[in-house]
Amino acid sequence: MIKVIKLSVILGILTTTVFLNSCISNNSLVYLQNLEGDPGLLDDTLIPYEIPDYQLQYNDILSIDIRTTVDFINNAFNFLGEQSSVTRGGGMTGGGDIYYMNGYTVDRTGNIDLPILGKINVEGSTLEEAKERILIELKKKINDEIYVRVKLGGIRYSVFGEVQRPGKFTILQDRLTIFEALSNAGDFTTFAKRDEILILRQYPNGTKIHRINLLDRDIITSPYYFIQTNDQIYAEPLKQREFAKTENASQNILLITSVLTTILLLVNILNN
Repeated sequence: MIKVIKLSVILGILTTTVFLNSCISNNSLVYLQNLEGDPGLLDDTLIPYEIPDYQLQYNDILSIDIRTTVDFINNAFNFLGEQSSVTRGGGMTGGGDIYYMNGYTVDRTGNIDLPILGKINVEGSTLEEAKERILIELKKKINDEIYVRVKLGGIRYSVFGEVQRPGKFTILQDRLTIFEALSNAGDFTTFAKRDEILILRQYPNGTKIHRINLLDRDIITSPYYFIQTNDQIYAEPLKQREFAKTENASQNILLITSVLTTILLLVNILNN
């Protein structure tokens, strides 16, 4: 009988330990909190953005639209055609990227190769600076009125780690918040470490790793609220992930409880 009592105590302790180690508090899951120690960003308060100018780099794809009164210039840049231009406003996760086939890619030397104009170096420049460089080269060819529009051929990024649908995504928009990017991947799993999300961001001279806290409302004022093309977003697992063999930790508790209960019954039978 004493052995049964001791085993009952052990069962209770183990079950409690399993439960406590499996719990993930709401504070670890709720986005955009006013964390303790922060000045606090109140609801309905206008929050200014910090949007750094993106600098073009190797492997970027540009959408370049040029219109002049000179037909041969217009025809040289009319790659996409009327049917393709209708699809520019959407997004995609896999193939079918119209800009990969018809856009202008920045090569290893930082150049884009344009019809008639030849190679123009744009590495490290902003989109506005790239537009000015194209205008300068066009004015060397013609004296007529010129319209030039330069945009990134969509925002390409990857999400992996503790997310519902990891993958590589292409969104045909000018701006994309990190929460919009995550929604395309089905959001994080319960076990994602939301307060230490890694962003691998490419720069003209290399890559930097940034850690951000999505639980903190102050993320809206940071330069990482809007993602950049080629960003890689990684969610590390919480420690509870090591214990949890399933998405529902209660299943683990039931499993361990059932095993220990069986042992108790066997011991009880043997003692009798």
